[in-house]
Amino acid sequence: MDRRHFTKALLASTAGTVAGSAWSQAPAPVEGREYSRLEVPQTTNSPGKVEVLEFFSYACPHCNTFEPELEAWAGKLPPFVTLRRVPVPFLANVETFQRTYYALETLGLVESMQRKVFQAVHSERLRLERIEDVAAVVGRHCGDATKFLAACKSFSVAASCGRAKKLTADFGVVSYPGVPSLAIQGRFVTSPVQAGGGRQALAVTDFLIQKVRA
Repeated sequence: MDRRHFTKALLASTAGTVAGSAWSQAPAPVEGREYSRLEVPQTTNSPGKVEVLEFFSYACPHCNTFEPELEAWAGKLPPFVTLRRVPVPFLANVETFQRTYYALETLGLVESMQRKVFQAVHSERLRLERIEDVAAVVGRHCGDATKFLAACKSFSVAASCGRAKKLTADFGVVSYPGVPSLAIQGRFVTSPVQAGGGRQALAVTDFLIQKVRA
């Protein structure tokens, strides 16, 4: 079987993902071009599953553009893949935005609020410099602003922010062109910039998921 047909078959086996077809009619992604291998592999935190990390910032316009594609892809992931998001410690409002994400995660509101926070920043042009500013957005969209504020100030959220800073450093994610970036099983990294677009980055991710499974 030649490389092109092998790639097509491999990606077709990733049941439930939405991006694989982007590479099904093209040669396999090339290491050093569409994706990179980490010099030092990192441990994962999802036993028994392939772990995908998305490094992002609410302040990043490219992350805002990528979010609908990522959500659609994540909604169809097979059960052996897990997606974790990592809010990075750079760009605007770092502490506020890191605490925002982990508070939403704690309250089970990521699915309902993630795009609304992006919309508040990039469409409504709200500065959201303080946690209280984000709480107002949460409350406006039928979330519990009081619980959100309490979660933001919790020890567990503070600890998660610390881990996010370490993960960002360990994976070598830098301010430009670092976000959005996707890390696969602590071994590979790709991004819309590297792969040539958001859909292409997700297709490369599908390819790498199968690569690490094999």
